[in-house]
Amino acid sequence: MKKKTPVSDDFHSYVKALWVCVASIPLAIIFIFFLVHLGFFGELPSTEEITNPKSYLATEILSSDGNQIGTFFHENRVHVEYEEIPENLINALVSTEDERFFQHSGIDFRSLGRALISLGSGGGGSTITQQLAKLMFTPDPARGILVRVIQKLKEWVIAIEIERRYTKQEILTMYLNKFDFLYQAVGIHSASNVYFGKNPIELNIEESALLVGMCKNPSYYNPARQSRFELAKNRRNTVLGQLKRNEFINDFELDSLRSIPVTLNFNPKGHDKGLAPYLRENIRAYMKDWISKNPKANGDRYNLYTDGLKIYTTIDSRIQSSAEKAVKKHMKNLQSVFFKRIKNRKAGPFYFPDELSYDEGQKIIKRAMRKTTRYKNLIKMGLSEKKIINVFNSPVEMSLFSHDGDIDTIMSPFDSIQYYKSIYQAGLLSVEPQTGFIKAWVGGVDFKHFKYDAVMQGRRQVGSTFKPFVYAAAIADKKYSPCMEVPNIQTCIDSGQFGLKEPWCPKNSNDKYGGVLTLKKAIAGSINTVTTFLMKQIGPSPVSSIAKSLGVTSRVPVVPSIALGTLDLSVYELVGAYTAFGNKGLYTEPIVILRIEDKNGVLLEDFSPTTREVFSPEVAYTVVNLLEGVTESGTGIRLRHSGGKYRYNVVTDYPYNFTNPIAGKTGTTQNNSDGWFIGMVPNLITGIWTGCQDRSAHFGITEFGQGATTALPIWAILMKDLYTQPNIGISHGDFEKPKGPMSIALDCNSYLKQSMETDDEQSEYN
Repeated sequence: MKKKTPVSDDFHSYVKALWVCVASIPLAIIFIFFLVHLGFFGELPSTEEITNPKSYLATEILSSDGNQIGTFFHENRVHVEYEEIPENLINALVSTEDERFFQHSGIDFRSLGRALISLGSGGGGSTITQQLAKLMFTPDPARGILVRVIQKLKEWVIAIEIERRYTKQEILTMYLNKFDFLYQAVGIHSASNVYFGKNPIELNIEESALLVGMCKNPSYYNPARQSRFELAKNRRNTVLGQLKRNEFINDFELDSLRSIPVTLNFNPKGHDKGLAPYLRENIRAYMKDWISKNPKANGDRYNLYTDGLKIYTTIDSRIQSSAEKAVKKHMKNLQSVFFKRIKNRKAGPFYFPDELSYDEGQKIIKRAMRKTTRYKNLIKMGLSEKKIINVFNSPVEMSLFSHDGDIDTIMSPFDSIQYYKSIYQAGLLSVEPQTGFIKAWVGGVDFKHFKYDAVMQGRRQVGSTFKPFVYAAAIADKKYSPCMEVPNIQTCIDSGQFGLKEPWCPKNSNDKYGGVLTLKKAIAGSINTVTTFLMKQIGPSPVSSIAKSLGVTSRVPVVPSIALGTLDLSVYELVGAYTAFGNKGLYTEPIVILRIEDKNGVLLEDFSPTTREVFSPEVAYTVVNLLEGVTESGTGIRLRHSGGKYRYNVVTDYPYNFTNPIAGKTGTTQNNSDGWFIGMVPNLITGIWTGCQDRSAHFGITEFGQGATTALPIWAILMKDLYTQPNIGISHGDFEKPKGPMSIALDCNSYLKQSMETDDEQSEYN
């Protein structure tokens, strides 16, 4: 029998020491954990902070069709409830970030042990709850191993406290509401909008997987960066693999989903980016005033950037998107033509038909120079005007606007001023006449470079778009028929009449006269002599009164020349005034905000438009009948026909070939400085202005500068696009006729026959 080898005392001591070490490590961790809990290594968030964590909620601007069109934010985050998060997103998150999330109480010791043994190569040990703790209370990563260990222990403490106070569903919701997905998209609601243009509940499984993939490292797996696109796609496929591993999808579904390409609808947020920036700036200014007058119940002021208000608007995001595309498309084309036309001009964009043109253009640029910040700073430095001009003539690096994206170039500030004076601008407003609801608002060609809003802030001469108000006043007063004939002769209003100091004898734009014209033919051709005739019959006072009743707040001089649109109005005023024609004589003030709610959905204020009857339904319908003639045989005829050739293809996307009823009016002001078109179908009025920043910058000939060329194509492009989207419901039908018999004759054949019979009877009587 073999003797047992006696175990040495040294071996016993070694085993004993080993067990002491093994036992002391967790004891040490527990002891340090206890010290962390007591705040020995730095202050921890209070129970109140953990129970009610501070959060910044963005104010949302919402469209009438349920989409977010913008936010005001300190942190672009919109809170969502658990029920608003799709199940596939929850499954993807748990499967990828924390498989045992529903089993642990904040710390997953199994994952932690794996992470320690593999030194992180086999995956991290942080649970979703720990990640939430880090997002909420330890956002900055610590430097140094010891400090990082202490920070990790703090996260454990906070994670355990979070688990004690919230359900698993609440923790998942808080995490998804808090995570920063880049591009100012904090939280899953903003991320869904930024990357896919939809709400979270609408995310499909592969979209959810892409966003969950970003949770590992949003910068590294950024799908919006070309250099990271494949990494993001591969990470998405890894998340899909985790869904298969956790039996949420099968092998066939995994293969199918992995084969789907990554498709983004990328809409980065920011004040200069996204849909309807000019409108959003208008709402921002309005809300600043509203907040000053509407305190919270406790007397505190609302914060537009952190209190999560909801602003519900009348804007239809589909119409808005189509309007912005239409403006961009035509203005890019028009700009190209304008650059060609001014290439050899001495004064560049400025048009002065005499030898002084260059000097006059330089004066305009110098006036603009003196308004710049650069000029004012140089003045403060004590530089003389001559030296400042030398500075402005010295080339420097700069970034310039173009319709194809910003251009990095070297140019003198003086030349850059002339360049920006050469940019054609546009303003567009679409309104539903029956409600006054604004459906689209485009204030310019690029908000980043041109902050001035052509819809509300800009006021420009309206030209012939004002003539319908003269016709309306005359029809209301005299019951004139559109079929009434007026001689096409130069008409004068004598001195002494209506306060004139000298005779006023306006000419036709083509300086052609002769024959007679019906009122319908006259307004279709925008004939000045006939409008002057009507003004002579009624005087300027009723026209001015009607304009004021139709919501015009700008000055309307009580002088005959307003008949030809010599006054300046905003797009907002002009389109608002036209609502009465499309709404049976009832003016409806255009509005864009429907209601304001707090973050909990409590109504703070709702809004409704101001309405008033300005003229009878019969008068309104008669004016509409007149304006239909503009697109049937007048200055808006190119909406209908497919003939004609236009140099440089200036009329974008021509021909249009519309066949449905359209009422409209073009407008072109003196020297072609402004081009207008107001187009109406029964349930949508859209007004468009085009022109350069300075009135002296314009096309030199009417062929290019008229409203039918610069503005009408935008309306045509917009409406063609809207008619491809039948769900929007833009009317193709006839304008509604007033009930009962009409006392104003609209059928010119019957009217002329009746007039001839009346003349015969009078001849027999005489």
